[in-house]
Amino acid sequence: MSVRIRIDQLVLKGFEPAERQALVEGLQSELYHVLSDRAIRAEWARPRRTPVLRLGRLPLESGTVGARRFGGSVVRAVGKGLKP
Repeated sequence: MSVRIRIDQLVLKGFEPAERQALVEGLQSELYHVLSDRAIRAEWARPRRTPVLRLGRLPLESGTVGARRFGGSVVRAVGKGLKP
């Protein structure tokens, strides 16, 4: 089984270039971690249509470390939001 995730556009206003890169790395790293779990991968592989997903409040710390953590938080929140 394979899961393909494609993000066509990611708009990151208000972030410095290094913070943007760190945020993207956080997204990629957490996606890899989450999708390496077979149970989660199977859940995400089910066809579904989710036009809007409200993630709620996510903490955002300053700097590249905060941006990277924020990227991971986004992936975890999406994962929770996609569970049936």
